Amino acid sequence: MVPLVLAFHTIASLVWVGGMFFALLILRPSMPPLPPDLAMALWRRVFERFFAWVWTAVVVLLVSGYGVVFFGYEGFSALGMHIRVMQVTGLLMVGLFVLMWSMPWQTFRRAVDEGDLATAAAAMKRIRLVVAVNLPLGLITAAVGATGGFWTY
Repeated sequence: MVPLVLAFHTIASLVWVGGMFFALLILRPSMPPLPPDLAMALWRRVFERFFAWVWTAVVVLLVSGYGVVFFGYEGFSALGMHIRVMQVTGLLMVGLFVLMWSMPWQTFRRAVDEGDLATAAAAMKRIRLVVAVNLPLGLITAAVGATGGFWTY
């Protein structure tokens, strides 16, 4: 059962981190030709869909991660350093996402819906900052998860 749970854990992390990579390094640099109102409307639609997947990923990651800790390792005492690092970086990522979703995303969403581009742009900067912090955290977390079992070799 643990391998199946870890597969879901890995897929959830790929969805979240891959989505941030796409948004920051692929979609954002492709946006300048669009007029600001269209760009903001596109971001709103992209984020609406992506954040639903991130919420799903967060639930899957927390349930599967702690499920493996308690049912695969029988608690925290047997955890390797790599799992402790993943826990800290993962919880930091979740905290940043929840903060971003609760404040700048809600501001951005309302501003775009009301046609207030200045407020939307200001909120977008804060969203981008969280993504710019969470992306390297996610990449580090994934690398630690993939290699951590080999740290003792």
